[in-house]
Amino acid sequence: MIDEVIDMIKSMSGVKGEVGPMATCVEGSMDQVLEIVKKAHTMLLEKGCSRVLSHVSIDTKKGGVSMASKMK
Repeated sequence: MIDEVIDMIKSMSGVKGEVGPMATCVEGSMDQVLEIVKKAHTMLLEKGCSRVLSHVSIDTKKGGVSMASKMK
């Protein structure tokens, strides 16, 4: 089921996603990121999961911030 959520993230226009062993990082507008979380919960519940839990960290900064800039 998680692979389907990852596919959904990859299909979203204007969003960058990076899958790691313990987390998936997503880069996009606040609306896009929150929509991804909402869609993921909906998808998993509709597929039969009895519970879905997300841990979300959001980093915003004047002038923008990117995953690439955090790796420098």
